This record gives sequence, C-alpha cells and structure tokens, in this order.
Amino acid sequence: MTKEEAFYIGYFTKTKGLKGELQLYFDFDAYEDLDLDVLFADMNGKMVPFFVASHKLYPNSTGLFYFDDLDHIDKAQALVKKKVYLPLSKMPERGEDDFTYEDLKGFIVSDETQGELGEILEVNEYPQQFVATVLYKEKEILFPLNEDMIIEIDEDEKTLLVDLPEGLLDLYLNA
Repeated sequence: MTKEEAFYIGYFTKTKGLKGELQLYFDFDAYEDLDLDVLFADMNGKMVPFFVASHKLYPNSTGLFYFDDLDHIDKAQALVKKKVYLPLSKMPERGEDDFTYEDLKGFIVSDETQGELGEILEVNEYPQQFVATVLYKEKEILFPLNEDMIIEIDEDEKTLLVDLPEGLLDLYLNA
C-alpha cells in the first residue's frame, strides 16, 4: 500500500508499560467509527502494517494499542512519533450534510476586497484552527478558515468567499 491509497488518522505519542503498548493520538474526528484491526505506520516512506492484538479508546482522542509481534517496549519505541494511516477502503461513509473544512481543497477563493485569489491547494489542521494554502501571485499564502473570515461557501460552484484581515496578503507579497 502507498500513502496515496491511505488516509491519515494520527500518530503514536509514547509507549506505555514494558510490554510494547503504544498510545495513539487521533487527528481523525470520528475515530471511534474506524476499523482498527490493522494500522499502517509510515516508516521512512514505507507503509508498514501492524496487526492490532487489542486496543482501548478514550474520549480525549487517544487510544492504547497492543500489536501482534510487538511484545517489548524496545520494539514499540521505534514507532513513537510515526504517523498512522488506514487504507482508503476503510474510510467511514459520510452523510451528505457532513461538510468539513478539508472539503474546501480545490475550491476557488475570492476575497471581498482583493477579488479572486486562486485555488485552495491544501487545508491543514492545527491545534486551534484549520488553515488554507493558496498560490496567489506566485506566492504561497496561508489564512485561517474560521467563521469570522468566511462569508460564503458555494458547494455547487466550488467557490469560497472570504474577508481576509487588512494587510494579510501584503505580508506574503512583500516577504
């Protein structure tokens, strides 16, 4: 399996105990709906499968996992800070109304005062907010996606109308 055939769900934060148990932090909202029998860790660009022997999920976006063939803390230590993926075939179905900020990738962004800025190339989630990346005048600009800045989202036309703070674009263009 390649990274393109998978979706990111989180990363291993630390080991627990001496028997190879690992804590997984989920960056995936509906993590309790995931099929967690096999997890894939990104080991230097290769997607390596790890078969789950047992796991327990917690409400704080974490879970504790035991894996087949990982029976010692030293073996588990190699997985700490590794990103974890599942195959695209295990992506939970979403309802029609389940629109997220990640769905804005590929939308054309226009600012109320500056006009069309360009296509959203990436949407990244940071601890406090989602941030969009757009190529504008050959410069990569980043801006937060939040209710204060978004004026309108047109899903049919794949457009996003925003009101960016004055001077934000200048910071990128004059850098």
